Amino acid sequence: MSTQTPKSSNPASSSILSKLPPLTILGPLAALLLSIIFFSLQSDRFLAGRNFSLIVQQVMVVGVLAIGQTLVVLTGGIDLSNGMVMALGQVVMTKFAMDFGMPPYLAILCGLLVTMGFGFLNGLLITRINLPPFIVTLGTLNIAFAITQIYSKAQTVSNLPDSMLLLGETFKIGETAINYGSVLMLLLFLFVWFVLRDTAPGRHVYAVGNNAEAARLNGIPSKRVLLIIYTLAGLMYGIAALLLVARTSVGDPNAGQTENLESITAVVLGGTSLFGGRGNVLGTLIGALIVGVFRNGLTLIGVSSVYQILITGILVILAVTTDQLSRRKG
Repeated sequence: MSTQTPKSSNPASSSILSKLPPLTILGPLAALLLSIIFFSLQSDRFLAGRNFSLIVQQVMVVGVLAIGQTLVVLTGGIDLSNGMVMALGQVVMTKFAMDFGMPPYLAILCGLLVTMGFGFLNGLLITRINLPPFIVTLGTLNIAFAITQIYSKAQTVSNLPDSMLLLGETFKIGETAINYGSVLMLLLFLFVWFVLRDTAPGRHVYAVGNNAEAARLNGIPSKRVLLIIYTLAGLMYGIAALLLVARTSVGDPNAGQTENLESITAVVLGGTSLFGGRGNVLGTLIGALIVGVFRNGLTLIGVSSVYQILITGILVILAVTTDQLSRRKG
């Protein structure tokens, strides 16, 4: 007489486990919580509401850049140009408004079109000529940098109209001032998370990242997906440019020179695999907050910025090592 092993000895526990966040988020989330606990024990000012608001405000530009970077990395690519494309976008927005007297919202639209154009160019070179994303975006990084410097004559654009700075304003919840740009960043993360998780185009992104050729054989237009992803990433860089303008109140041609690496750091710390096909955009948000918390906490306890960079580098290496080991084990 044979007996059958039940599928689940405890249906209730299985139900609870199914509702837990994926492992790719649990690790970064645990790291974020531990860092918050550590710095709260080191400084009485760390847990203040205004300090948390400041942390989110400090990561909002890189956070939105990292949304676009996450989309690209999920397809197995990389975008080294995003910081300089953002810089070009904000120079176009501000100079069109100031030099040509263009209505601010139309100037913002022109800046967004420029950044989307660079994203489309990246996607076109990758999908039509089959160039590696690393080489393509390294090239467009230099192109965007040169155009930014030539067009702006390396001069900062100031005295911007108030309507271009609206996202830099704040509202209060209790005694804590919340930045409108921070709210926009969080809404963008939630929207992209929903699209990637619950829509067919989102599933196509993961399929292309896992195996572009297999996705094509299953009826998914892999090249079209890549072209759309790079263009949408360009849109995110344009939004990040607008947030940068709102935060600094100027159009700075020297901006964006390190943000490409910072956005990759947020993606990696958030658990998204650099090999594509695996990750979660909410993990990227957590990764950006980890960097923000470390920088803020170390500043509060008087640690030199050099050590902040050192610790961030160590965290990135650990995250990539973990990803590589998990792939080998899989």
